[in-house]
Amino acid sequence: MGWSAPGKGHNRNGTAGCERRTLPCPPLSFDCFIQNSSFVTLASASSPCKCGMAAVWQQVLAVDARYNAYRTPTFPQFRTQYIRRRSQLLRENAKCGFEPGLRRQYLRLRSQLLALRYGPLSEQSSFRASSVRSSRTTLDRMEDFEEDLRGQGARGHRRSVSRGSYQLQAQMNRAVYDERPPGSLVPTSVAEASRAMAGDTTLSENYAFAGMHHIFDQHVDSAVPRLQFANDDKHLLACCSLDGTLSIMALSPAPPTVKLTLRGHAGPVTDFAWSLSNDIIVSTSKDGTLRIWNTQDGRCIREVADPDASELLCCTFQPMNNNLTVVGNSKHILQVVNISTGKKVKGGSSKLTGRVLSLSFDAPGRILWAGDDCGSIFSFLFDMATGKLTKAKRLVVNEGSPISSISARSWISREARDPSLLVNACVNKLLLYRVVDNEGTLQLKRSFPIQHNSQLLHSIFCPLMSFRQGACVVTGSEDACVYFFDVERNTKAIVNKLQGHGGPVMDVSFNCDESLLASADATGMVIIWRREQK
Repeated sequence: MGWSAPGKGHNRNGTAGCERRTLPCPPLSFDCFIQNSSFVTLASASSPCKCGMAAVWQQVLAVDARYNAYRTPTFPQFRTQYIRRRSQLLRENAKCGFEPGLRRQYLRLRSQLLALRYGPLSEQSSFRASSVRSSRTTLDRMEDFEEDLRGQGARGHRRSVSRGSYQLQAQMNRAVYDERPPGSLVPTSVAEASRAMAGDTTLSENYAFAGMHHIFDQHVDSAVPRLQFANDDKHLLACCSLDGTLSIMALSPAPPTVKLTLRGHAGPVTDFAWSLSNDIIVSTSKDGTLRIWNTQDGRCIREVADPDASELLCCTFQPMNNNLTVVGNSKHILQVVNISTGKKVKGGSSKLTGRVLSLSFDAPGRILWAGDDCGSIFSFLFDMATGKLTKAKRLVVNEGSPISSISARSWISREARDPSLLVNACVNKLLLYRVVDNEGTLQLKRSFPIQHNSQLLHSIFCPLMSFRQGACVVTGSEDACVYFFDVERNTKAIVNKLQGHGGPVMDVSFNCDESLLASADATGMVIIWRREQK
Protein backbone atom coordinates (compact mmCIF):
# COMPACT_ATOMS: atom_id res chain seq x y z
CA MET A 1 0.00 0.00 0.00
CA GLY A 2 3.08 2.27 0.08
CA TRP A 3 3.72 5.43 -1.81
CA SER A 4 6.84 4.90 -3.86
CA ALA A 5 8.34 8.39 -3.54
CA PRO A 6 7.40 10.03 -0.23
CA GLY A 7 8.45 13.62 0.17
CA LYS A 8 8.99 15.76 3.20
CA GLY A 9 6.35 15.17 5.84
CA HIS A 10 5.25 11.75 4.53
CA ASN A 11 6.09 8.36 5.95
CA ARG A 12 6.63 5.15 4.07
CA ASN A 13 2.98 4.19 4.23
CA GLY A 14 2.03 7.18 2.13
CA THR A 15 0.21 8.85 5.03
CA ALA A 16 0.87 12.44 5.89
CA GLY A 17 3.15 12.10 8.89
CA CYS A 18 3.54 15.82 9.55
CA GLU A 19 -0.23 16.22 9.33
CA ARG A 20 -0.87 13.42 11.81
CA ARG A 21 1.46 14.83 14.47
CA THR A 22 -0.67 17.94 14.88
CA LEU A 23 -3.63 15.93 16.16
CA PRO A 24 -4.16 15.87 19.92
CA CYS A 25 -5.17 12.20 19.80
CA PRO A 26 -2.61 9.35 19.81
CA PRO A 27 -1.29 8.79 16.27
CA LEU A 28 -1.55 5.02 16.51
CA SER A 29 -5.32 4.93 16.66
CA PHE A 30 -5.63 7.22 13.66
CA ASP A 31 -3.04 5.18 11.75
CA CYS A 32 -5.09 2.07 12.33
CA PHE A 33 -8.13 3.85 10.96
CA ILE A 34 -6.22 4.96 7.88
CA GLN A 35 -4.74 1.54 7.18
CA ASN A 36 -8.02 -0.28 7.69
CA SER A 37 -10.36 2.12 5.93
CA SER A 38 -8.85 4.93 3.94
CA PHE A 39 -6.08 3.47 1.85
CA VAL A 40 -8.04 0.27 1.34
CA THR A 41 -11.56 1.61 0.96
CA LEU A 42 -10.88 4.85 -0.84
CA ALA A 43 -11.02 2.89 -4.06
CA SER A 44 -14.60 1.80 -3.65
CA ALA A 45 -16.02 5.08 -4.97
CA SER A 46 -16.64 3.70 -8.41
CA SER A 47 -18.11 0.37 -7.42
CA PRO A 48 -21.25 -0.21 -9.51
CA CYS A 49 -23.14 -1.46 -6.47
CA LYS A 50 -22.10 1.53 -4.38
CA CYS A 51 -22.51 4.33 -6.91
CA GLY A 52 -24.54 6.32 -4.38
CA MET A 53 -21.46 6.70 -2.21
CA ALA A 54 -19.14 7.72 -5.05
CA ALA A 55 -19.61 11.37 -4.18
CA VAL A 56 -18.21 10.80 -0.67
CA TRP A 57 -14.92 9.46 -1.96
CA GLN A 58 -14.73 12.15 -4.62
CA GLN A 59 -15.01 14.61 -1.73
CA VAL A 60 -12.20 12.81 0.09
CA LEU A 61 -9.93 13.12 -2.93
CA ALA A 62 -11.03 16.73 -3.45
CA VAL A 63 -10.15 17.61 0.16
CA ASP A 64 -6.64 16.30 -0.38
CA ALA A 65 -6.41 18.08 -3.73
CA ARG A 66 -7.40 21.44 -2.25
CA TYR A 67 -4.63 21.22 0.33
CA ASN A 68 -2.11 19.76 -2.08
CA ALA A 69 -0.43 23.10 -2.84
CA TYR A 70 0.74 23.25 0.80
CA ARG A 71 2.58 19.92 0.69
CA THR A 72 6.35 19.67 0.19
CA PRO A 73 6.86 23.25 -1.05
CA THR A 74 10.42 22.48 -2.13
CA PHE A 75 9.48 19.27 -3.99
CA PRO A 76 6.41 20.00 -6.15
CA GLN A 77 6.80 16.73 -8.07
CA PHE A 78 5.80 14.84 -4.91
CA ARG A 79 2.48 16.69 -4.76
CA THR A 80 1.53 15.38 -8.20
CA GLN A 81 2.67 11.88 -7.28
CA TYR A 82 0.70 12.03 -4.05
CA ILE A 83 -2.62 12.83 -5.76
CA ARG A 84 -2.02 10.25 -8.49
CA ARG A 85 -1.38 7.58 -5.86
CA ARG A 86 -4.50 8.49 -3.97
CA SER A 87 -6.57 8.19 -7.14
CA GLN A 88 -4.86 4.94 -8.10
CA LEU A 89 -5.71 3.33 -4.76
CA LEU A 90 -9.31 4.43 -5.17
CA ARG A 91 -9.50 2.64 -8.52
CA GLU A 92 -7.67 -0.54 -7.48
CA ASN A 93 -10.32 -1.46 -4.91
CA ALA A 94 -13.32 -0.23 -6.84
CA LYS A 95 -15.29 -3.44 -6.30
CA CYS A 96 -14.92 -3.55 -2.51
CA GLY A 97 -17.93 -2.77 -0.39
CA PHE A 98 -17.69 -0.91 2.91
CA GLU A 99 -19.99 0.60 5.49
CA PRO A 100 -21.17 4.05 4.28
CA GLY A 101 -20.92 5.44 7.80
CA LEU A 102 -17.24 4.54 7.91
CA ARG A 103 -16.62 6.50 4.72
CA ARG A 104 -18.32 9.60 6.09
CA GLN A 105 -16.44 9.26 9.35
CA TYR A 106 -13.15 9.14 7.49
CA LEU A 107 -14.09 12.19 5.41
CA ARG A 108 -14.76 14.17 8.59
CA LEU A 109 -11.53 13.05 10.24
CA ARG A 110 -9.46 13.73 7.14
CA SER A 111 -10.92 17.22 6.80
CA GLN A 112 -10.19 17.94 10.46
CA LEU A 113 -6.65 16.59 10.11
CA LEU A 114 -5.83 18.84 7.16
CA ALA A 115 -7.53 21.87 8.71
CA LEU A 116 -5.48 21.44 11.90
CA ARG A 117 -2.28 21.09 9.91
CA TYR A 118 -2.74 23.87 7.35
CA GLY A 119 -5.69 25.91 8.57
CA PRO A 120 -9.26 25.97 7.22
CA LEU A 121 -9.89 26.83 3.59
CA SER A 122 -12.86 28.89 2.45
CA GLU A 123 -14.94 27.10 -0.17
CA GLN A 124 -16.21 30.42 -1.47
CA SER A 125 -12.71 31.68 -2.24
CA SER A 126 -12.67 29.57 -5.37
CA PHE A 127 -15.71 31.35 -6.73
CA ARG A 128 -14.93 34.98 -5.90
CA ALA A 129 -15.59 37.32 -8.79
CA SER A 130 -14.93 41.01 -8.37
CA SER A 131 -16.91 43.72 -10.08
CA VAL A 132 -13.92 44.36 -12.34
CA ARG A 133 -13.96 40.74 -13.47
CA SER A 134 -17.69 40.94 -14.15
CA SER A 135 -17.21 44.02 -16.29
CA ARG A 136 -14.50 42.21 -18.21
CA THR A 137 -16.90 39.42 -19.04
CA THR A 138 -19.53 41.86 -20.28
CA LEU A 139 -17.08 43.69 -22.50
CA ASP A 140 -15.42 40.58 -23.81
CA ARG A 141 -18.75 39.01 -24.72
CA MET A 142 -19.60 41.99 -26.92
CA GLU A 143 -19.05 41.09 -30.56
CA ASP A 144 -18.87 43.72 -33.26
CA PHE A 145 -20.11 41.33 -35.91
CA GLU A 146 -23.61 41.49 -34.42
CA GLU A 147 -24.01 44.97 -35.83
CA ASP A 148 -22.73 43.72 -39.16
CA LEU A 149 -25.36 40.96 -39.12
CA ARG A 150 -28.17 43.41 -38.44
CA GLY A 151 -26.93 45.58 -41.28
CA GLN A 152 -27.37 42.63 -43.63
CA GLY A 153 -30.86 41.92 -42.38
CA ALA A 154 -29.88 38.60 -40.80
CA ARG A 155 -32.14 37.39 -38.06
CA GLY A 156 -30.55 35.67 -35.14
CA HIS A 157 -30.06 35.52 -31.41
CA ARG A 158 -28.58 38.54 -29.62
CA ARG A 159 -27.09 38.30 -26.16
CA SER A 160 -28.67 40.72 -23.71
CA VAL A 161 -25.54 42.57 -22.62
CA SER A 162 -25.05 46.18 -21.68
CA ARG A 163 -23.00 47.96 -24.31
CA GLY A 164 -22.99 51.51 -22.94
CA SER A 165 -19.73 53.34 -23.57
CA TYR A 166 -18.18 50.19 -25.10
CA GLN A 167 -19.84 51.03 -28.42
CA LEU A 168 -17.30 53.80 -28.84
CA GLN A 169 -14.47 51.35 -28.26
CA ALA A 170 -15.90 48.97 -30.87
CA GLN A 171 -16.11 51.74 -33.44
CA MET A 172 -12.57 52.94 -32.75
CA ASN A 173 -11.14 49.44 -32.92
CA ARG A 174 -13.01 48.68 -36.14
CA ALA A 175 -11.73 51.84 -37.80
CA VAL A 176 -8.13 50.97 -36.98
CA TYR A 177 -8.67 47.34 -37.93
CA ASP A 178 -9.97 48.21 -41.39
CA GLU A 179 -6.90 50.31 -42.19
CA ARG A 180 -4.16 48.05 -40.84
CA PRO A 181 -2.12 45.51 -42.81
CA PRO A 182 -3.23 41.87 -42.36
CA GLY A 183 -1.72 40.23 -39.30
CA SER A 184 -0.54 43.42 -37.62
CA LEU A 185 -1.36 44.57 -34.11
CA VAL A 186 -3.67 47.40 -33.09
CA PRO A 187 -1.93 49.40 -30.32
CA THR A 188 -4.89 51.73 -29.71
CA SER A 189 -5.30 54.00 -26.70
CA VAL A 190 -8.47 52.10 -25.86
CA ALA A 191 -6.54 48.84 -25.69
CA GLU A 192 -3.97 50.47 -23.43
CA ALA A 193 -6.79 51.65 -21.16
CA SER A 194 -8.16 48.10 -21.05
CA ARG A 195 -4.73 46.82 -20.08
CA ALA A 196 -4.49 49.40 -17.31
CA MET A 197 -7.83 48.19 -15.89
CA ALA A 198 -6.27 44.77 -15.45
CA GLY A 199 -3.29 46.20 -13.61
CA ASP A 200 -0.94 45.56 -16.55
CA THR A 201 -0.55 41.96 -15.43
CA THR A 202 1.32 39.40 -17.47
CA LEU A 203 -0.15 36.30 -19.05
CA SER A 204 1.80 34.10 -16.64
CA GLU A 205 0.21 35.87 -13.69
CA ASN A 206 -3.28 35.64 -15.16
CA TYR A 207 -3.01 31.94 -15.94
CA ALA A 208 -1.32 30.79 -12.76
CA PHE A 209 -3.66 27.82 -12.35
CA ALA A 210 -2.12 25.41 -9.89
CA GLY A 211 -4.44 24.22 -7.13
CA MET A 212 -6.88 21.38 -7.70
CA HIS A 213 -10.33 22.50 -6.61
CA HIS A 214 -12.04 19.13 -7.13
CA ILE A 215 -11.64 15.77 -8.84
CA PHE A 216 -14.50 13.81 -10.42
CA ASP A 217 -14.11 10.14 -11.29
CA GLN A 218 -17.65 8.88 -11.83
CA HIS A 219 -16.59 7.64 -15.29
CA VAL A 220 -13.79 5.51 -13.89
CA ASP A 221 -11.80 3.48 -16.45
CA SER A 222 -13.74 4.95 -19.41
CA ALA A 223 -12.26 7.86 -21.33
CA VAL A 224 -13.96 11.28 -21.12
CA PRO A 225 -13.47 12.65 -24.65
CA ARG A 226 -15.34 15.96 -24.18
CA LEU A 227 -16.25 18.33 -21.39
CA GLN A 228 -17.61 21.87 -21.40
CA PHE A 229 -18.79 24.51 -18.96
CA ALA A 230 -22.28 25.81 -19.60
CA ASN A 231 -22.51 29.08 -21.53
CA ASP A 232 -21.85 32.19 -19.40
CA ASP A 233 -21.79 30.04 -16.28
CA LYS A 234 -19.13 29.65 -13.60
CA HIS A 235 -20.31 26.56 -11.79
CA LEU A 236 -22.12 24.22 -14.20
CA LEU A 237 -20.07 21.66 -16.13
CA ALA A 238 -20.93 18.66 -18.33
CA CYS A 239 -18.90 15.83 -19.80
CA CYS A 240 -19.51 12.72 -21.88
CA SER A 241 -17.91 9.31 -21.57
CA LEU A 242 -17.17 6.23 -23.62
CA ASP A 243 -19.14 4.30 -20.97
CA GLY A 244 -22.32 5.52 -22.74
CA THR A 245 -23.39 8.23 -20.27
CA LEU A 246 -23.10 11.98 -19.78
CA SER A 247 -22.72 13.84 -16.48
CA ILE A 248 -23.83 17.30 -15.44
CA MET A 249 -21.79 18.55 -12.47
CA ALA A 250 -22.50 21.47 -10.15
CA LEU A 251 -19.43 23.09 -8.58
CA SER A 252 -21.44 25.34 -6.27
CA PRO A 253 -22.76 25.22 -3.60
CA ALA A 254 -19.97 23.24 -1.98
CA PRO A 255 -19.15 20.44 -2.11
CA PRO A 256 -19.13 19.92 -5.89
CA THR A 257 -21.46 17.11 -6.92
CA VAL A 258 -22.68 15.16 -9.92
CA LYS A 259 -26.06 16.78 -10.44
CA LEU A 260 -27.41 14.48 -13.17
CA THR A 261 -26.33 11.38 -15.07
CA LEU A 262 -27.82 11.17 -18.56
CA ARG A 263 -28.44 7.54 -19.54
CA GLY A 264 -29.91 6.18 -22.74
CA HIS A 265 -27.19 5.80 -25.35
CA ALA A 266 -26.40 2.19 -26.19
CA GLY A 267 -22.81 2.95 -27.18
CA PRO A 268 -19.90 5.28 -26.32
CA VAL A 269 -20.83 8.97 -26.29
CA THR A 270 -18.46 10.80 -28.62
CA ASP A 271 -19.48 14.46 -28.38
CA PHE A 272 -22.08 16.86 -26.98
CA ALA A 273 -22.99 20.55 -27.01
CA TRP A 274 -24.87 22.96 -24.73
CA SER A 275 -27.62 25.12 -26.22
CA LEU A 276 -27.09 28.86 -25.86
CA SER A 277 -29.60 29.07 -23.00
CA ASN A 278 -28.22 25.88 -21.36
CA ASP A 279 -31.68 24.30 -21.21
CA ILE A 280 -30.82 21.39 -23.51
CA ILE A 281 -27.81 19.31 -24.49
CA VAL A 282 -27.41 17.39 -27.73
CA SER A 283 -25.13 14.34 -27.80
CA THR A 284 -23.79 11.93 -30.41
CA SER A 285 -22.86 8.31 -29.95
CA LYS A 286 -21.40 5.33 -31.74
CA ASP A 287 -24.83 3.73 -31.34
CA GLY A 288 -25.85 5.83 -34.37
CA THR A 289 -28.19 8.23 -32.58
CA LEU A 290 -28.38 11.91 -31.76
CA ARG A 291 -30.13 12.57 -28.45
CA ILE A 292 -31.62 15.78 -27.07
CA TRP A 293 -31.61 16.05 -23.25
CA ASN A 294 -33.43 18.28 -20.79
CA THR A 295 -30.70 19.63 -18.48
CA GLN A 296 -33.11 20.29 -15.60
CA ASP A 297 -34.27 16.72 -15.03
CA GLY A 298 -31.98 14.64 -17.29
CA ARG A 299 -34.87 13.45 -19.44
CA CYS A 300 -34.21 12.44 -23.06
CA ILE A 301 -36.55 14.64 -25.10
CA ARG A 302 -35.90 13.13 -28.51
CA GLU A 303 -33.79 10.43 -30.16
CA VAL A 304 -32.79 10.92 -33.80
CA ALA A 305 -31.33 7.96 -35.67
CA ASP A 306 -28.60 8.64 -38.20
CA PRO A 307 -30.12 8.37 -41.70
CA ASP A 308 -26.99 6.56 -42.90
CA ALA A 309 -27.10 4.08 -40.00
CA SER A 310 -23.54 4.92 -39.04
CA GLU A 311 -21.68 5.98 -35.92
CA LEU A 312 -22.11 9.66 -35.03
CA LEU A 313 -18.80 11.21 -34.01
CA CYS A 314 -19.30 14.96 -33.47
CA CYS A 315 -21.93 17.68 -33.22
CA THR A 316 -22.34 21.43 -32.81
CA PHE A 317 -25.20 23.93 -32.61
CA GLN A 318 -25.70 26.59 -35.26
CA PRO A 319 -24.82 29.62 -33.07
CA MET A 320 -27.58 31.90 -34.40
CA ASN A 321 -30.27 29.22 -34.59
CA ASN A 322 -30.11 26.55 -31.90
CA ASN A 323 -32.96 24.73 -33.59
CA LEU A 324 -30.35 23.45 -36.06
CA THR A 325 -27.55 21.06 -35.15
CA VAL A 326 -24.75 19.83 -37.40
CA VAL A 327 -23.53 16.25 -36.94
CA GLY A 328 -20.71 14.26 -38.53
CA ASN A 329 -20.63 10.50 -38.95
CA SER A 330 -18.25 7.65 -39.68
CA LYS A 331 -19.41 7.38 -43.31
CA HIS A 332 -17.84 10.76 -44.13
CA ILE A 333 -21.21 12.58 -44.10
CA LEU A 334 -21.89 16.01 -42.63
CA GLN A 335 -25.57 16.67 -41.95
CA VAL A 336 -27.71 19.55 -40.65
CA VAL A 337 -30.55 18.30 -38.43
CA ASN A 338 -33.64 20.17 -37.21
CA ILE A 339 -33.87 19.03 -33.60
CA SER A 340 -37.49 20.18 -33.25
CA THR A 341 -38.66 17.77 -35.94
CA GLY A 342 -35.81 15.26 -35.85
CA LYS A 343 -35.46 15.54 -39.63
CA LYS A 344 -32.44 16.40 -41.73
CA VAL A 345 -32.47 19.73 -43.54
CA LYS A 346 -32.78 19.64 -47.32
CA GLY A 347 -29.50 20.70 -48.90
CA GLY A 348 -27.78 20.54 -45.52
CA SER A 349 -25.50 17.57 -46.17
CA SER A 350 -22.09 17.07 -47.73
CA LYS A 351 -19.42 14.40 -47.97
CA LEU A 352 -15.84 14.66 -46.73
CA THR A 353 -12.79 12.54 -47.54
CA GLY A 354 -12.89 10.68 -44.22
CA ARG A 355 -14.73 10.16 -40.95
CA VAL A 356 -15.95 13.52 -39.62
CA LEU A 357 -14.24 14.12 -36.27
CA SER A 358 -14.54 17.85 -35.51
CA LEU A 359 -16.79 20.83 -36.25
CA SER A 360 -16.77 24.55 -35.52
CA PHE A 361 -18.77 27.57 -36.69
CA ASP A 362 -17.43 31.08 -36.81
CA ALA A 363 -19.22 33.33 -34.31
CA PRO A 364 -21.82 34.74 -36.76
CA GLY A 365 -22.61 31.21 -37.97
CA ARG A 366 -21.86 31.96 -41.61
CA ILE A 367 -18.86 29.62 -42.03
CA LEU A 368 -18.59 26.03 -40.80
CA TRP A 369 -15.29 24.15 -40.64
CA ALA A 370 -15.15 20.36 -40.50
CA GLY A 371 -12.13 18.12 -39.94
CA ASP A 372 -11.80 14.44 -40.84
CA ASP A 373 -9.52 11.52 -40.04
CA CYS A 374 -7.70 11.85 -43.37
CA GLY A 375 -6.09 15.15 -42.39
CA SER A 376 -8.39 17.55 -44.26
CA ILE A 377 -10.22 20.67 -43.07
CA PHE A 378 -13.21 21.75 -45.18
CA SER A 379 -14.99 25.10 -45.00
CA PHE A 380 -18.69 25.41 -45.81
CA LEU A 381 -20.87 28.46 -46.31
CA PHE A 382 -24.05 28.21 -44.25
CA ASP A 383 -27.29 29.69 -45.55
CA MET A 384 -29.03 31.26 -42.54
CA ALA A 385 -32.47 31.14 -44.13
CA THR A 386 -32.53 27.54 -45.36
CA GLY A 387 -29.77 25.69 -43.50
CA LYS A 388 -28.14 24.75 -46.79
CA LEU A 389 -24.40 23.97 -46.84
CA THR A 390 -22.15 24.99 -49.73
CA LYS A 391 -18.66 23.55 -49.85
CA ALA A 392 -16.06 26.32 -50.19
CA LYS A 393 -12.43 25.41 -49.43
CA ARG A 394 -10.31 22.43 -48.47
CA LEU A 395 -6.94 22.37 -46.67
CA VAL A 396 -4.87 19.20 -46.24
CA VAL A 397 -3.00 19.67 -42.96
CA ASN A 398 -1.11 16.38 -43.13
CA GLU A 399 -2.28 13.40 -45.17
CA GLY A 400 -3.59 10.67 -42.89
CA SER A 401 -3.36 12.71 -39.66
CA PRO A 402 -6.80 13.01 -38.00
CA ILE A 403 -8.13 16.51 -37.27
CA SER A 404 -9.44 15.90 -33.76
CA SER A 405 -10.38 19.45 -32.76
CA ILE A 406 -11.29 22.78 -34.40
CA SER A 407 -12.06 26.00 -32.51
CA ALA A 408 -12.93 29.26 -34.27
CA ARG A 409 -12.40 32.72 -32.81
CA SER A 410 -13.22 36.10 -34.33
CA TRP A 411 -10.49 37.84 -32.33
CA ILE A 412 -7.40 36.43 -30.66
CA SER A 413 -7.20 39.57 -28.55
CA ARG A 414 -8.44 43.13 -28.92
CA GLU A 415 -5.04 44.13 -30.25
CA ALA A 416 -4.70 41.23 -32.71
CA ARG A 417 -8.10 40.91 -34.32
CA ASP A 418 -7.43 38.31 -36.97
CA PRO A 419 -10.21 35.71 -37.24
CA SER A 420 -8.42 32.50 -36.27
CA LEU A 421 -8.79 28.74 -36.13
CA LEU A 422 -7.15 26.57 -33.47
CA VAL A 423 -6.56 23.01 -34.66
CA ASN A 424 -5.43 19.75 -33.04
CA ALA A 425 -4.03 17.30 -35.58
CA CYS A 426 -1.97 14.18 -34.92
CA VAL A 427 1.30 15.84 -35.95
CA ASN A 428 2.71 16.50 -32.44
CA LYS A 429 1.79 20.17 -32.80
CA LEU A 430 -1.00 22.55 -31.89
CA LEU A 431 -1.76 24.63 -34.98
CA LEU A 432 -3.06 28.21 -35.18
CA TYR A 433 -4.45 29.35 -38.55
CA ARG A 434 -5.48 32.79 -39.78
CA VAL A 435 -8.81 32.99 -41.62
CA VAL A 436 -7.96 35.12 -44.65
CA ASP A 437 -11.29 35.54 -46.47
CA ASN A 438 -15.07 35.11 -46.27
CA GLU A 439 -14.89 31.55 -47.63
CA GLY A 440 -12.86 30.23 -44.69
CA THR A 441 -9.49 29.97 -46.44
CA LEU A 442 -6.77 29.19 -43.89
CA GLN A 443 -3.16 30.31 -43.59
CA LEU A 444 -0.85 28.82 -40.95
CA LYS A 445 0.19 31.46 -38.42
CA ARG A 446 1.87 29.58 -35.55
CA SER A 447 2.47 26.05 -34.29
CA PHE A 448 3.29 24.86 -30.79
CA PRO A 449 4.93 21.53 -29.89
CA ILE A 450 2.84 19.05 -27.90
CA GLN A 451 2.75 15.27 -27.72
CA HIS A 452 -0.07 14.26 -30.05
CA ASN A 453 0.12 11.39 -32.51
CA SER A 454 -2.83 9.08 -31.86
CA GLN A 455 -5.48 10.36 -29.39
CA LEU A 456 -8.40 12.65 -30.26
CA LEU A 457 -7.21 15.66 -28.25
CA HIS A 458 -8.92 19.06 -28.00
CA SER A 459 -7.92 22.64 -27.30
CA ILE A 460 -9.58 26.02 -26.63
CA PHE A 461 -9.08 29.74 -26.85
CA CYS A 462 -9.24 31.47 -23.47
CA PRO A 463 -12.65 33.19 -23.24
CA LEU A 464 -11.56 36.65 -22.08
CA MET A 465 -9.72 39.05 -24.38
CA SER A 466 -7.56 42.18 -24.35
CA PHE A 467 -7.32 42.96 -20.67
CA ARG A 468 -3.84 41.50 -20.51
CA GLN A 469 -0.67 41.36 -22.50
CA GLY A 470 -0.59 38.55 -25.05
CA ALA A 471 -3.28 36.01 -25.94
CA CYS A 472 -3.55 32.49 -24.60
CA VAL A 473 -4.71 29.06 -25.82
CA VAL A 474 -4.91 25.85 -23.79
CA THR A 475 -4.60 22.25 -24.97
CA GLY A 476 -4.47 18.71 -23.70
CA SER A 477 -1.53 16.45 -24.49
CA GLU A 478 -0.71 12.75 -24.60
CA ASP A 479 1.99 13.24 -21.94
CA ALA A 480 -0.82 13.72 -19.35
CA CYS A 481 -0.22 17.48 -19.08
CA VAL A 482 -2.25 20.61 -19.80
CA TYR A 483 -0.37 23.34 -21.68
CA PHE A 484 -0.99 27.10 -21.85
CA PHE A 485 0.57 28.88 -24.85
CA ASP A 486 0.95 32.58 -25.57
CA VAL A 487 0.18 32.82 -29.29
CA GLU A 488 1.94 36.18 -29.61
CA ARG A 489 5.23 35.10 -28.07
CA ASN A 490 7.89 34.02 -30.56
CA THR A 491 10.06 32.16 -28.05
CA LYS A 492 9.26 30.30 -24.84
CA ALA A 493 5.56 30.31 -25.63
CA ILE A 494 4.59 27.98 -22.75
CA VAL A 495 2.89 30.12 -20.10
CA ASN A 496 1.88 27.32 -17.73
CA LYS A 497 1.92 23.53 -17.52
CA LEU A 498 -0.44 21.56 -15.27
CA GLN A 499 0.42 18.04 -14.13
CA GLY A 500 -1.82 15.66 -12.25
CA HIS A 501 -3.60 13.46 -14.79
CA GLY A 502 -2.86 9.76 -15.09
CA GLY A 503 -3.36 9.52 -18.86
CA PRO A 504 -3.63 11.58 -22.05
CA VAL A 505 -5.59 14.79 -21.46
CA MET A 506 -8.47 14.66 -23.95
CA ASP A 507 -10.23 18.01 -23.46
CA VAL A 508 -10.08 21.28 -21.53
CA SER A 509 -12.69 23.93 -20.74
CA PHE A 510 -12.77 27.32 -18.98
CA ASN A 511 -15.72 28.70 -17.06
CA CYS A 512 -16.90 32.11 -18.22
CA ASP A 513 -14.69 34.26 -15.98
CA GLU A 514 -11.61 32.01 -16.18
CA SER A 515 -11.57 31.39 -12.43
CA LEU A 516 -11.76 27.63 -13.03
CA LEU A 517 -10.36 25.31 -15.68
CA ALA A 518 -11.62 21.75 -16.20
CA SER A 519 -9.61 18.99 -17.88
CA ALA A 520 -10.52 15.38 -18.70
CA ASP A 521 -8.34 12.39 -19.52
CA ALA A 522 -8.40 8.95 -21.10
CA THR A 523 -8.70 7.22 -17.72
CA GLY A 524 -12.02 8.90 -16.90
CA MET A 525 -10.73 11.52 -14.47
CA VAL A 526 -11.96 15.12 -14.55
CA ILE A 527 -9.87 17.67 -12.65
CA ILE A 528 -11.10 21.16 -11.76
CA TRP A 529 -8.15 23.57 -11.47
CA ARG A 530 -8.41 26.78 -9.47
CA ARG A 531 -6.72 30.06 -10.35
CA GLU A 532 -4.19 31.07 -7.74
CA GLN A 533 -5.60 33.73 -5.42
CA LYS A 534 -3.45 36.84 -5.25
